[in-house]
Amino acid sequence: MSQITSSGVTLISQGTGYGLLIGLGILFCGVILIAVKIQKAYLDEDSGKSEMFMVANRTVGTGLTASAVFSSWMWINETVFSAVNCYRFGLAAPMIALMAVLGVLAKLRVPYAHTSLEIIRMRYGKIAHVVFLVLNLFCNIFGCASMILTGSQLIHGIAGIHFVAATVLIPLGVVLYTAVGGLKATFLTDYLHTAIALILIIYFTMAILTHEAIGGLYGLYDKVTAISDENYIPGNYKGSLLTMKSHDAIIWGLILKFGNLALVVMDTAFWQKSFATEVKATVPGYNLAAIAIFGVPWGLGTVIGLAARVLHDTPLFPTYPGEFTQQEVLTGFVMPYTIQAIIGEKGVVAFFVLLFMALTSTVSSSMIAVSSILSFDVYKTYINPTASDKRIIRVSHLSVVFHGVFITAFSIILNYGGANMTWIGYFRPILTSSGIIPLIFTLTWAGQTRLAATWAPILGFISGLTIWLATAKSMYGTINLATTMKEAPCLFDWRQFLRIELVETPDSDDTISSTATDQNIPEKQPVTSSSSSTTDTIHQSDSNSNNTEVNNLDDLRHPFDGDTLNQLRRWYRIAWLMWAVLVLLTFVVWPMPLYRDYIFNKPFFAGWTIVAIVWQFLAFVSVVVYPIYDGRYEIWTAAKGVTKTIRLKGLIAAGFVRT
Repeated sequence: MSQITSSGVTLISQGTGYGLLIGLGILFCGVILIAVKIQKAYLDEDSGKSEMFMVANRTVGTGLTASAVFSSWMWINETVFSAVNCYRFGLAAPMIALMAVLGVLAKLRVPYAHTSLEIIRMRYGKIAHVVFLVLNLFCNIFGCASMILTGSQLIHGIAGIHFVAATVLIPLGVVLYTAVGGLKATFLTDYLHTAIALILIIYFTMAILTHEAIGGLYGLYDKVTAISDENYIPGNYKGSLLTMKSHDAIIWGLILKFGNLALVVMDTAFWQKSFATEVKATVPGYNLAAIAIFGVPWGLGTVIGLAARVLHDTPLFPTYPGEFTQQEVLTGFVMPYTIQAIIGEKGVVAFFVLLFMALTSTVSSSMIAVSSILSFDVYKTYINPTASDKRIIRVSHLSVVFHGVFITAFSIILNYGGANMTWIGYFRPILTSSGIIPLIFTLTWAGQTRLAATWAPILGFISGLTIWLATAKSMYGTINLATTMKEAPCLFDWRQFLRIELVETPDSDDTISSTATDQNIPEKQPVTSSSSSTTDTIHQSDSNSNNTEVNNLDDLRHPFDGDTLNQLRRWYRIAWLMWAVLVLLTFVVWPMPLYRDYIFNKPFFAGWTIVAIVWQFLAFVSVVVYPIYDGRYEIWTAAKGVTKTIRLKGLIAAGFVRT
């Protein structure tokens, strides 16, 4: 692999880097393992059962859902690379609620699903199931590998740690707590990641903006204006950094939007989070996160990206007097170098922690998603259909370990091949986006045929890959990593889904039933004749279904009661409304009027940035403070249980109570 940094620049010592990487892994692993034990002892949440391991007993509330979804969306794209793209393209670059619609619709039509692939298999059969299985695995593998790849490259550049060592250490602790704690463990780590990361993001934004080298909002504007001639951006209006009219930023933004849509819809992890939520939590949780996430790339990217432009040719910058190379920019060093220039080594240590938060959140979600696919959609479907709950859990644990080893090796291969986050950002949407529409239509449109669902992703991928490579060849004369990183190339009966059931074995029936009762979620109902409320929920059967299938379908009854179904229908309408509003706001009302021959003046720039910073604080309240309030009863119950146990053990040790 070629050297990433231009002059062997390192920002902290190797010892500090190894200490942070290993220490944070051990710390998080310990915290989560303790939390899992507390959940099992005092909240009746046993991750040794597949329903708990894969979908958290479907009882996660609004606050924790919002925090977990926010964490899942707060990839390195939203943090480190928002600064990179503002540095490259200017203000236009630092600019997701559809999953709320799909999540609540999935609860209505597929109440006991564990992965999105179960839905595909039930509707279209084995061939389509295998096609989407491959696409889902590709989505998770490349998404996870891109995070580990970028993280290892950044850690290598920051601390001089060999990228192979960093690649091995990043997922190491995650494997252990994910294998033990399952999906609920990822919700808990997501909350911790979100809380710590948002605190650091706000700290970085404020510390850099108020530093004397930047001079506040007006100082930043004046300094960016003063260096405009030396920082001319081709494709921007008048080459300015302070305009929303940017050709390359628009192209990158569209690619990122489709890439993020593919990440959400094609990633089993996002579906599992929606399956895991309470009926009333899916829509508000996802939409709260969708609104809050704008504060991260908007505020952080604007301040750090523009500050890097101001500082990169000054003695404060770590590469000075050498050049801040394009390779360093594309690999993600805009943010750590700017933090080093303004805050110093303590800031770089804090950035290292932020990087760890973003990396491990992604890796843990990917591991539980892949383990669910391998255990449910491969092992239980094609290898051992009669597998018990314990056997599925055992396979899930082994799958987590296998995925950890595989993704480490795959990330190392990508690293040696010279790939970086920017290249993967172009390739991943081409690889997985062809499945977006067929998967959405699987739940929303009864008219999609088996043939369309099976062949659309295959043909879409082939045509997309062909056009991508052919465009690179025709425009730049050759096909390689550099040229493919350029901006320019880049009728069913819903009642069938009720056949998907909870995993139940004789040793787990009582646990599932008692948990459902305690947590106010519907138990699996016996098969009886369909009620009128069920008939309202589902459409007519496929015309190709035979009479026997129709009769069997008529015998199926939705497991949710009438009140729950009405509640879901109401949330479904709200979800579509919220999605439409957010799309209009983030695509039409907000950015489009600014895509014109206009360079921000000083008051407008100040107002723009102030709103972005306020948004960061509102995000903190929404996904860090609110989850504590929302889960106050569970927290109080667990705290009382732990206190009682500690007091009892103290009395036993003192001899006042006999065991």
